[in-house]
Amino acid sequence: MGGLGIWALPILLGASFWQAYEGRGSVETANSAEEALEGLQDVQYPAAEKTVNQHGGPCRTTYCGRGRECVVRRLTGQAECVCQEKCHSSFVPVCGSDGHFYENHCEVFRAACVQKRRIYVVHSKDCFFKVDTCTMAEYNKLKSMLLDMQPKGLTNGEDTLANAMDQKRTLVDTMFKYLDMNGDGRLSSEELAQISVKEHLEDSLLECTMQDLLRYDDYNNDGVLTLQEFYTAFQVVQLSLPEDKRVSITTVTVGLSTVLSCTIQGTLRPPIIWKRNGIVLNFLDLEDINDFGDDGSLYITKVTTIHMGNYSCHAYGYEELSQTHVLQVNVPPVILVYPETQAQEPGVAASLHCYADGIPNPKLTWLKNGLDLQPHSSKQLSLIANGSELHIGSVRYEDTGAYTCIAKNEVGVDEDISSLFVEDSARKTLANILWREEGLSVGNMFYVFSDEGITILQPGDCEIRRHIKRNERIVASYEEMCPKTEGITPQHCVWASAVSVRDRYIYVSQPLQKRLLVIDTQAQKVVQAVETDPIPVKLFYDKSHDQVWVLSWGDAQKTQPTLQVIAQASVGELHHTVRTPFQRVEDFYIPPTNLIITHVRFGFVFLKAEAAVHKIDLETLHRVKTISLKNYSCVPASMAYTHLSGYYFIQCQGKNNSAISQLLVDSVTDAVIGLNRGVVGRPFVSPDGRYVVTPDNQSGKLQVQTISFQGELQLGPKLDVPAPVSDLVFQSSFTESNQYMAIASSAQGSDLIFSDLSTGTGKVIRSLKEPLGAHQWPWGRVNRVVVSSGLFGQYLVTPSAESLFVLDGRQSSLHCEVSDIKRGNTVVWVGEV
Repeated sequence: MGGLGIWALPILLGASFWQAYEGRGSVETANSAEEALEGLQDVQYPAAEKTVNQHGGPCRTTYCGRGRECVVRRLTGQAECVCQEKCHSSFVPVCGSDGHFYENHCEVFRAACVQKRRIYVVHSKDCFFKVDTCTMAEYNKLKSMLLDMQPKGLTNGEDTLANAMDQKRTLVDTMFKYLDMNGDGRLSSEELAQISVKEHLEDSLLECTMQDLLRYDDYNNDGVLTLQEFYTAFQVVQLSLPEDKRVSITTVTVGLSTVLSCTIQGTLRPPIIWKRNGIVLNFLDLEDINDFGDDGSLYITKVTTIHMGNYSCHAYGYEELSQTHVLQVNVPPVILVYPETQAQEPGVAASLHCYADGIPNPKLTWLKNGLDLQPHSSKQLSLIANGSELHIGSVRYEDTGAYTCIAKNEVGVDEDISSLFVEDSARKTLANILWREEGLSVGNMFYVFSDEGITILQPGDCEIRRHIKRNERIVASYEEMCPKTEGITPQHCVWASAVSVRDRYIYVSQPLQKRLLVIDTQAQKVVQAVETDPIPVKLFYDKSHDQVWVLSWGDAQKTQPTLQVIAQASVGELHHTVRTPFQRVEDFYIPPTNLIITHVRFGFVFLKAEAAVHKIDLETLHRVKTISLKNYSCVPASMAYTHLSGYYFIQCQGKNNSAISQLLVDSVTDAVIGLNRGVVGRPFVSPDGRYVVTPDNQSGKLQVQTISFQGELQLGPKLDVPAPVSDLVFQSSFTESNQYMAIASSAQGSDLIFSDLSTGTGKVIRSLKEPLGAHQWPWGRVNRVVVSSGLFGQYLVTPSAESLFVLDGRQSSLHCEVSDIKRGNTVVWVGEV
């Protein structure tokens, strides 16, 4: 009967484990306490063995159930289920509902089949000893009494399971040495009997004797008890973790599955607990982390970049012995070139651009017409920013060709072609490729919405290509674009927010007209007005679902805010809004897409004065769950997101709108991790997710943080900014691949700063005139926007109250000023890239 003691501990641990961890984390858990207890018991009581057919044929697809097996009758060749002849030999003792003792679960179900009656497993051990007077209860009393008889030293440290187990181990060691009278490291029946007589234990032991220790816990039935068997009898947990296994690094390619195995071993090891960012994973209903295995391994299916980072495992109650697993997720390169085609006349310069994202950073190489390009051997050719730009100083006829950019890293390769034509009729060829018959370029333009209407600006030449005046008519309804509004004198346009929809349309809100205008970028005309709830102030284009989201205030006091959606926004037909079920909406956040993350599934809604964010399904428009921020007294003001480790950064407002530290939320568990290292302010994340930049308006500093390819969030330099900051954008570096410049504008002054995030250096552009005052821009906090010209764009624009400034990002300098554009604080870039 040896080994019975080991099975009592997990049952007791099951209940206490759930109580200890009930309610941990900030999100809903999938399992009830009963399910958690059942799950822990399943670890100790594995399911009955299933007979695996070894003969093939009809039995290959026949399932017979527990206690039965499939055989093929020789005469008929048909599969038939019969009672198992025998079970695999394993000693996992259980009691049957018939009151009999069985060596394992399989024997229970085999007996039920043979006897043709229902017999099930019961978790009572009395049937093991029903023929003896020493029942399980009496046997436990014996061991408890023996422990109580041992001298107890002073207890130190915290009252934890680990400390209690250390004390118990000391008591058991002392007891074993005392009982081992001959010091051979083994307890025999004679030694146990002698101790019983010596200590006069016969009268105290009630129904059990010292020899019952040997009968019940002699695992190998060799007639003696070793110290290890003695540990098992008294349920002393012994755990070990090799020093070289304390940190384990696993690298997996995105889209595959992986298994993290916890190598903590030992006698009576309690259930393994897995954590990520301090949040227990075991009882969360996670989509991609859904099986912990009998051996305590963590299974992650369809790994994405949000899964990268640190995971830890420990045995329940023994957190001080913990193993760290670092999960790195590699991503094959994704590439984009610009332009796809260009034509130039001989003697002019030409540049071909290539951008690639991947983990690790891809290496770029170029081919011309399928052959290796050798820029170092030519004065004409030069590679800039680690191959991100191929520059030809003075093109010749022989430079005509197909230039292939190849991006390669450890897990994959991608390529794309940029074609260059060199010919005398370059201007005519360009007209055929890039220009419409009416002579208007439809791409690579800024659309600036101001008092007088819409200005379409080509930034390189600082040339206004078209001006749509405020009294021009809407194609569909023939209404004026900016009709006279009561209380607005003189007549002028009032705009709030605008978005580009796949460069085919622009949606722009007119808050005082209760509508959006839809602009066809090819026709460069306003083609439709879409009615909305009163005062639409914020638009966002969800590229994943082709939806434009509209936040309206209802009135100037924001007393009736609503959230609406326009579906199929890029389809050329009449559009209308659909109201979402969310009320009292203060703001919303939808993460942007990039080359790697092309689909976004969830967004977030903030409600007025509520310390929570509500996660919503962007396809069904319904709430998925609520993430409470009450423990941090955080009312969300804005959010940002990086797909590297899946961090959400939440700007918090405390009481009386006071600024408090950002919160970090893990998108894997939807749980609040804690404060973001004292960083205060609105977070901005670079397009590739590797930089998090937060302007701190109190200190006048720009706090830079980086996310490593191991998912570690690290503090970077603090840079000077023109506080308070109104807006901030990122622009790809022209000297280093996979690096960025951050460009920040001032909300109150005329300065703007370019900050190189890799080097920490900055350059201030001064005297850009004063921005709009707060009273002149009531539609949000950004009273001086900064808008870049796309992934490969060189130019940016920012408005003052009376004019518009074009900036040269390559030179970090002022390019030109366009005057007579008043209140042009709504700007959209429409580009081919």
